[in-house]
Amino acid sequence: MVKAVVADETQLNLAEDHLSQSGLTSQVGLVIGKLSSKLDRGFVYDLVPTPPNDAGEPACSLIETTTATFKDDKKKGSKPKSQAADSSTLAIDRDWVAEHARQVSRMLLGGMKVVGIYVWISDTSFKNSTITLCQLLQTVKGVAEAAPVLETDYDKRLLIHISYSPRRWTCRNCVLSSNITSSSIRPCDFKMGRVLSSLRTFRCTYNFNLSFPICHENASNASTLSSILRHGISVHAKELRSANALIDGNLVVNEEPCTTDDLHEVELLLPFMKNTQAEACSQMDVVGVLMFSGSVCSFAYLNSKEPVSQAVADIKDDIIRSLQSRLDIICDEADEDVGPVDDDGGEASHEKLPEKPVSKLVPSLLRKTCNLAFPRRVFIPWLAGTFICDYLQPSEKLEVLKDHCVELMSMETPTDTSAILQPEIEAPSVIAKSFWDVAVLGHSASSFSVEKNRMIDTSGVDSSRENIKSINFNILAAVFFLLLSIFVGFVLLKRS
Repeated sequence: MVKAVVADETQLNLAEDHLSQSGLTSQVGLVIGKLSSKLDRGFVYDLVPTPPNDAGEPACSLIETTTATFKDDKKKGSKPKSQAADSSTLAIDRDWVAEHARQVSRMLLGGMKVVGIYVWISDTSFKNSTITLCQLLQTVKGVAEAAPVLETDYDKRLLIHISYSPRRWTCRNCVLSSNITSSSIRPCDFKMGRVLSSLRTFRCTYNFNLSFPICHENASNASTLSSILRHGISVHAKELRSANALIDGNLVVNEEPCTTDDLHEVELLLPFMKNTQAEACSQMDVVGVLMFSGSVCSFAYLNSKEPVSQAVADIKDDIIRSLQSRLDIICDEADEDVGPVDDDGGEASHEKLPEKPVSKLVPSLLRKTCNLAFPRRVFIPWLAGTFICDYLQPSEKLEVLKDHCVELMSMETPTDTSAILQPEIEAPSVIAKSFWDVAVLGHSASSFSVEKNRMIDTSGVDSSRENIKSINFNILAAVFFLLLSIFVGFVLLKRS
């Protein structure tokens, strides 16, 4: 648990001014920052308001506590805004705030996380209502589950209360558990200072080439493509975290802080390791392989008092989260966009197959090579020289970034697109190959590209029979040439 929290004075003053001028009696949003267990301190970079939900309703609102109060108000005349708010409790759309946190966490780079929530209500409404406090704690818990912080304590988050009557800031530690009570929040020191401008920047380009075996399983429990990839990424994450690192060509061996403001280049050195996933399946069980390869550009931001080893840990965490986020985006969009295959060629009706989203595709049933392109990562200028990221599908242009930034981060994209970094020329991709392509035929079968994150297995029983016939013919031919060679050798030996 952090004992003190330092917030960026410039950004929080801007947030307070915006709230004061908005005329709102309540608002809830996300706290972007970092919780450092090594320094026992938290850092707040910015506050991001949660946008209205799909129905256009705000993420939180104040409601009257009792009907009697409302009747009294009519008799006595209307109350001032502050007094009316004091007689109300806060209602929060917790699921919507959690979804906002899930999507924002994808856009944050190494060393930047969703570390809690903030709420803008009067001091009386915050302190005098048990319902409001319970709502806030449940919202913090939902945000923690939707946007987990991997390198710090999972059960610790921040709750910042901005009071407009009277005007003041307070920060509390939230200890999350299955049974959340008023004792789950504890006050901590909160002050404003110079935070964003003192960050150090680290960059890494990570090239990877991974192979995940496709094992034969029963139809009832066969693994889908997304589950194989998700498991493979988690296994590789353990290997990646054990890698050594070079920063500006020097091996990281100590806990010294970074003293220079220049951009620092990080190179990861992975040890030679056995393919533990391949060993998990016997040779008879393997029916194919998923080849996952590409390049990930990663950034991490480090506080000037943190050791450089923390920057390496943040880079590794950012790489893994980037791969997981791309897979989540593919699955989310594919599940929402499933439809029948267009029949432009006038084929027979029995040949028309429904498209399968990636999340439900079973690679062990594939008999053709399939290619899947992941979204590529782009970097958008954010605050004080820092960046956030977003992901573009192969068919998408930079124009789609505007809506994402306005809605999720409450910011405008730069008008000059040259300020947007696009270091990933080619996005990571997955190739699913069947056992026949890998182990027997020695070459790839006919392949097809996947657009809009969907894969289709167009093979059937007939193609399987053709493969078997082809293999049997190759075996018979090999046996025939072997017997012929023995016979010719025997005749030559006899003549000599």
